[in-house]
Amino acid sequence: MQYLGGLRGAGTLTCGDELIAPVEYDFEGFLELSGQVVCAGQIRLAPSTLREIFGRRDLCLQTADGRRLSLRFTDKHQRPPDDVAHVDVGGDLPARSEWHH
Repeated sequence: MQYLGGLRGAGTLTCGDELIAPVEYDFEGFLELSGQVVCAGQIRLAPSTLREIFGRRDLCLQTADGRRLSLRFTDKHQRPPDDVAHVDVGGDLPARSEWHH
């Protein structure tokens, strides 16, 4: 696996057409041997909102630059701190050449 760089910023968490909450994100991208870009990292949002949505599989992050990323919680149980969760990221990921170290 080759490290490609990070994606950091703010966006909006959605479920279908429903707006959930503003969110901050910090993701790391990697290139697999197969040539596929994979991504994982953390999202940060209000603890009460995170408790309500934790475990859902139908969440998307709309980034400020227009990307729509699908999110899947990595952990089965929420761990402290209460405002952070680890996620696997899919969807409209940047191409290999668009990542910045």
